[in-house]
Amino acid sequence: MPELPNERAQHLLKVLVQRYIKEGQPVGSRTLARDSGLDLSPATIRNVLSDLEELGFVKAPHTSAGRVPTIKGYRFFVDTLVKLRPPQGDELKLVQEVLRSAEPQALVQTASNLLSSMTQLAGLVTLPRRVHTALRQIEFLPLSDRRVLAILVLNDRDVQNRILHVHRDFTADELQRAGNYLTEQFGGRELDKVRESVLAELRQTRASMNDLMVDAIEMAQQAFPEQEPEGAFVMAGETNLMGLEGLADMDKLKRLFTAFSEQRDILHLLDQSLHAPGVQIFIGQESGYQLLDECSVVAAPYLTDDDTMGVLGVIGPTRMAYERVIPIVDLTAKQLASALKSKN
Repeated sequence: MPELPNERAQHLLKVLVQRYIKEGQPVGSRTLARDSGLDLSPATIRNVLSDLEELGFVKAPHTSAGRVPTIKGYRFFVDTLVKLRPPQGDELKLVQEVLRSAEPQALVQTASNLLSSMTQLAGLVTLPRRVHTALRQIEFLPLSDRRVLAILVLNDRDVQNRILHVHRDFTADELQRAGNYLTEQFGGRELDKVRESVLAELRQTRASMNDLMVDAIEMAQQAFPEQEPEGAFVMAGETNLMGLEGLADMDKLKRLFTAFSEQRDILHLLDQSLHAPGVQIFIGQESGYQLLDECSVVAAPYLTDDDTMGVLGVIGPTRMAYERVIPIVDLTAKQLASALKSKN
């Protein structure tokens, strides 16, 4: 038996998925015979459904009931069969106008609210990240108790302060020379490359450095953390998930909302969409995150000048209106990018 359904079976699968998404009830052969537009008897359709079940595209939740799509069925529907319905007319204008008129600092929250209201699902948008963060200058100031204040000037005007714990007391003159040395060596480089260079220099040339250079490099290790802090996302419409199929269990919802508040695992999932082209869809267990086994995540990166700034998307049940949700996510990502670019 082939691994993919034939054309007739694909059509019936499409009708079944659409019907199930709309009504949430197992779809029987008589319903398919009526809705499919094909001149097939219920007995013939039952045979096709048996084949689809054997292939893993549908399942029967109860004995003698109709069928519902499996994760594999949804995946085939989304990849091959779905006919997208992008926002048109007033709805399209709404997306454009809402984001265009939002204040710059409110853009992310506005996009999240927009996704939630248009899909009736939970909308989320990661905060825009600085794609290029270059070190301009570093200074050190002495504090008490063998502590040093590192002042990092990033890009043109961003300033970050970090307190370092050092192994001895330093004079103000020593710290000034250490800062000058590091600025001369690493100024103008991307921040994520500076730490790599610091570690490489410490390994390769430590023997030939004087003590102050070694101290400067060791302080730089603390000043440039191993990993920049993870991003964060803004979420709206979590309560839209309450009562939806597969998400009615309150304990499950509490754990899901806790995951939303902690953000780490959800961010890890969104990171998979950060550098992927276009809309990414994770259906059920495809997310690799157990709490999302009954959910689908539809996400897309938003970019300005070919640099990815962040990711936005929606979380909802696997039984969601993919033909509407996918183009809404895609459009919102493009419009958010356009709005960010126009306000910079």
